[in-house]
Amino acid sequence: MITIEGLTKVYSRKDPPAVSDLTLQINDGEILGLVGLNGAGKTSTIRMISGIILPTAGTIKVDGFDIVKEKVKASANVGWVPEFPNFELNANPVTLMKYYAGFYDIDRSTEEEQILSLLDEVGLKPYTDRKLRNYSQGMKKRFAIAETLLGDPRNFLFDETLNGLDPEGVVFVRNLILSLKKRGKAVMLSSHILSEVENIADKVAIISHGKLLKVLTRDELRNLGKVVVRISVDNPDEKLKSILSDFGHVMVSGSDVTISELSIDVKRVPEIASRIVASGYSLRKFETSGESLEEYFFSIIGEKA
Repeated sequence: MITIEGLTKVYSRKDPPAVSDLTLQINDGEILGLVGLNGAGKTSTIRMISGIILPTAGTIKVDGFDIVKEKVKASANVGWVPEFPNFELNANPVTLMKYYAGFYDIDRSTEEEQILSLLDEVGLKPYTDRKLRNYSQGMKKRFAIAETLLGDPRNFLFDETLNGLDPEGVVFVRNLILSLKKRGKAVMLSSHILSEVENIADKVAIISHGKLLKVLTRDELRNLGKVVVRISVDNPDEKLKSILSDFGHVMVSGSDVTISELSIDVKRVPEIASRIVASGYSLRKFETSGESLEEYFFSIIGEKA
């Protein structure tokens, strides 16, 4: 389990915090999707949890161990797969895995067998005769995953691991993360592929400019497919926004108005149009559709950026 409270990271006093007062919890057997635009603070958050960099303020506890005060014990229970894995490129994968195995409590008599089994699990066993410099970016990510699995940590951090993978690689990572969940592991997945996050996450944290905007639960993620009303009116004002707030969450952008998280039955949606016209507004467009995580993400980022 990973618990984050009031997490803040300041790299320079001249710049705003990369992460500001972030509070999150990832339980055992749970997948948390961490989403945000480039520069939102996702990688800084993951690097602090892994112990690579220290927070300016706030606390991080991994299975009860403080990442600052008990760094060795906390870090031992975290497996981190970075977006751009960095290895000794002239190394042979099996030889390098044996080197990594030296950091873990692994039975030396079965070490090579375990290593080959892990490389087989990530689809690299046929390529163990190659040096890492001859691996594609996707293969390097698979190797990074194998190295992370070697220590069998209880918590996993995937930083944009899906980025740059071919469809087969995406399916592999998706299935791996789901299997880790079944084994009771706590997983944080940072990704730009919001459809994948939506499909596998138990909850999704949306961050912008280092601040937490919203945490969506599994039920809320399921509800994202529900009806969203998009309308266009002349000169929408605060009065109209107040009227429409009776029907759900309202966001105004120019003459366009979006109503999401509807508080009424879908069958009553036409009442919205009637209410608008009856209130004296000129209705130019009225349409309904489902809302994906990606649509919701950009609506909330646009609203609170």
